[in-house]
Amino acid sequence: MPLRLPPLSALRFFEAAGRHQSFKLAAAELNVTPSAVSHGITGLEQALGVALFVREPRGLALTPAGADYLAYISEAFALIATGTQRLPDRRAGRTIAVSCAPTLASRWLLPRLHDFRRRWPDVNVTVDTSRRLVGFPADGFDFAIRMSRAPVPGTAWDRLFGEQLLPVCSPACRAGTLDAQGHFDPRLATLIHVDTAGEDWPAWLAATGMPDAAPAGNLRFDTIQLALEAAAAGLGVALGRRPLVDRELAAGTLVTLGAPPLAARTAYWLVSAEGAAETRGRPDLAGFRQWLLAEARACAEPVAPPAAPAPALR
Repeated sequence: MPLRLPPLSALRFFEAAGRHQSFKLAAAELNVTPSAVSHGITGLEQALGVALFVREPRGLALTPAGADYLAYISEAFALIATGTQRLPDRRAGRTIAVSCAPTLASRWLLPRLHDFRRRWPDVNVTVDTSRRLVGFPADGFDFAIRMSRAPVPGTAWDRLFGEQLLPVCSPACRAGTLDAQGHFDPRLATLIHVDTAGEDWPAWLAATGMPDAAPAGNLRFDTIQLALEAAAAGLGVALGRRPLVDRELAAGTLVTLGAPPLAARTAYWLVSAEGAAETRGRPDLAGFRQWLLAEARACAEPVAPPAAPAPALR
């Protein structure tokens, strides 16, 4: 007699909600409403006769039974995902799914993908730029590119490259940021901050011996992309992150200020399930990994472009 299973849709709701500890985040991941997740899990609890979550005003928590059940359900979904990837008739028309932050995707990954497509013309690549956490292999991703100071246990991590942080602005704004000796002085500038960045102006100012420098003004944005666009528009000085800012530096829409770069403590890493490229019989996955690591090595230590010439002091 076959085993009776709970509804798979309800189990998917439970797995996502348990992993995120949030109905709202689970709903965003699964493209449904939080109400649908809540009702689905309530129905699952009624069918099982067990409370899986403790619902409190401050948040959501798994019950001991829920935490135990989540381990089994997560493993089951991982096995389904792995088995699906290993089906032999899926080799034609392969797709590689990559999770990547939007700024890195648009500024570094996408401009290079044509080279991978030239090498692997029969392999499609999908890039997801949502900021949600990725579970391997249950979420269906083959790789993720993440920023971190060190690898996280449980997955395979390959270091791609670190960032070099250096002040940049539009050519028209440069003169107004220099002191009488022609050196960049943050106290003369409007500093453009990225609130979501792990390392920004406080780190650079502290490293250069000016932790208490009070700028002439401050602007704040939630993405690196907007900060660099604001700097190019002449709104102030942003921290350029090489190699992400190389395009603007090469075009001359942004210039450096002769100030010392700061090596970021975090780096970009290529993350995948442990042994994924070698054990799934997927040469395209191994090829993508090798290709991306080679691209990263090529830009790991970019040569800094010369700053625009300092204006003549009167």
